[in-house]
Amino acid sequence: MRDQLFIDGAWTPAASGQMFDVTDPSDNTVFHRVARGGADDIDRAVAAARRAFDTGPWPRLSGAQRAEVLRRIGDGIAARKDDLARLEVRDNGKPLPEAIWDIEDTAGCFHYYADLAARLDNDATQDIPLGAEGFTARAVKEPVGVAGAIIPWNFPMLMASWKVAPALAAGCTVVLKPSELTPLTALELGAIAAEAGLPAGVLNIVTGFGPEAGQPLTEHPGVDKLAFTGSVPTGARVMAAAARDIKTVSLELGGKSPLVVFADTPIDEAVEWIMFGIFWNQGEVCSATSRVLIEAPSYDAVLARLAEEAAKIRIGPGLEDGVLLGPLVSRGQHEKVLAAIRRGVDEGARLIAGGGVPKGLEAGCYVEPTILADPPLDSWVWREEIFGPVVCTRPFDTEDEAIRLANDSKYGLAAAVMSADLDRAERVARAFRAGIVWVNCSQPTFTEAPWGGYKHSGIGRELGEWGLNNYLEVKQITAWDRAKPWGWYLKG
Repeated sequence: MRDQLFIDGAWTPAASGQMFDVTDPSDNTVFHRVARGGADDIDRAVAAARRAFDTGPWPRLSGAQRAEVLRRIGDGIAARKDDLARLEVRDNGKPLPEAIWDIEDTAGCFHYYADLAARLDNDATQDIPLGAEGFTARAVKEPVGVAGAIIPWNFPMLMASWKVAPALAAGCTVVLKPSELTPLTALELGAIAAEAGLPAGVLNIVTGFGPEAGQPLTEHPGVDKLAFTGSVPTGARVMAAAARDIKTVSLELGGKSPLVVFADTPIDEAVEWIMFGIFWNQGEVCSATSRVLIEAPSYDAVLARLAEEAAKIRIGPGLEDGVLLGPLVSRGQHEKVLAAIRRGVDEGARLIAGGGVPKGLEAGCYVEPTILADPPLDSWVWREEIFGPVVCTRPFDTEDEAIRLANDSKYGLAAAVMSADLDRAERVARAFRAGIVWVNCSQPTFTEAPWGGYKHSGIGRELGEWGLNNYLEVKQITAWDRAKPWGWYLKG
C-alpha cells in the first residue's frame, strides 16, 4: 500500500513529515498510515500540474494519443480489480461485491472517456455558418487548464474516475485531493497512471485533511477549474473560493431524494427497490432515495414487508461472504447516523425496524437497517440528509400530493417513481424537480448518462459527454478573406 504523496510523477513525503492513520471501520483498528499533505504540498502539486499543462506534451497530444493512455489506465485498474476492491473494503467498509462493482465501473469510466478523447480529434472544431460575406468562423474546444478535484469517501476510486478520466481526456492536468477517510485507492490510481505512461505532473495526488489540503487547493491561483463532490456547506465554500478567482466550478452535493410508490406496484418489487435505494452502500449515497412516499392503500402492507425483509439483511465485515450491509465509514459518521435516528424518534417518527447497533458488532461502525414511519413534514429527519441506512416513509392519497411532497425539498439530486401505469410514471418523472429520475428502479448509474442535480444538490453535470464538457473551454476563431479589401478607413 502506498503511503506518500504523488507529485510530478514521483512519490514524496509530505513537506511537514507528518502522517495520519487509516482505519478499518469494521473494527476501528488502524491498518495503515499515509502522508498528511498541507499547503506547501498543494503548492508543489499545482506547480507541477501548471508546468505539465503550460509546457508539457499532454494538452498538445491528439485525442487519439491521450485515448491510448486512458485505455491503459482502465486496463490497469481492471487487471487489479480484486486487490483494489479488497483495499476499498478495508478503507471504506462496503461489502466486497459492491466494491468489485465499483472498481469495474472505475475501469469502464476510463475506457469510456478514452473513446470520447479519440472523438475530440473530429469533434473539437465546429464550423459556424455566418451571414457576413468574406468571414469564416470556427468554434474550437480546448482544455480548461489545471483542474483541482476533491472527492468524497463513499465511492473512493469511482469518484476519482468521474473527475480524473474526463479531465485527462480533455487534455487537462489534475491535482486530486481524496477524502482523508479513504485515501488508499486514489494513491493506487497514481501508480497505475504512471505505469500506463501518463507524463509526470499530469496527475498529482495529495492526501490530507480538508482545512490543511482541500482549502489551499480551492484557493490556489494556479488552478483554473474546481470539481467537488461532497456536502452542501463545503460545496458553498468551494463555490465562494472559485468566485474570488473567477474559476469554473462543478459541484455534486447532497440529496434527500424521494421514491414515490403507487399502489399498483407489486409489493415484492416495491420492497426490493426501496431497499436497494437506501441500504446499498450502507445508505452512504448522495442520491439515496431516503424519503419513500407510498400510496395509502398499500402503505401498511409495504411497510410490514419492508420491515420483515430489512431484518434479514446480513450485516458484518465487508470481506465476509454473504454480507450485504457493512459498517459505516468512520466512528464519526456512525455517531451522526445514530444521533439522527434518535432525533427522528424524538420528533415524532415511529421506529418500525432497526435503530441501533447490531449485537456482537459493537467494535465496528455498524447500524441496523432502520425504518422511520410518518415523521412530521417539518422534521429534521424528513428534510435533511442522514447518509446512512435510514429510510423515512409517509403515505399519500393522490398523484398531485405525491409530486408536491416529493418536490418539497431544498435538494434536487434524484427521484424515483414506481407504477404499473407507465403513462403515469412518465408524468410523475417529468414533474420531479431533480437532475436524475428513475422509473421502476432506484440508483442504477451509467457512465454514458448525465449525473447532477437541481437546487442545493449542485451545479453542472458529470458523466457522459457532459462530464467531458466540464473540462473544456470553447474558443471562437474568426477569419477575414484577405483577398478582399476591408476599406473602412483606407478607401484607396
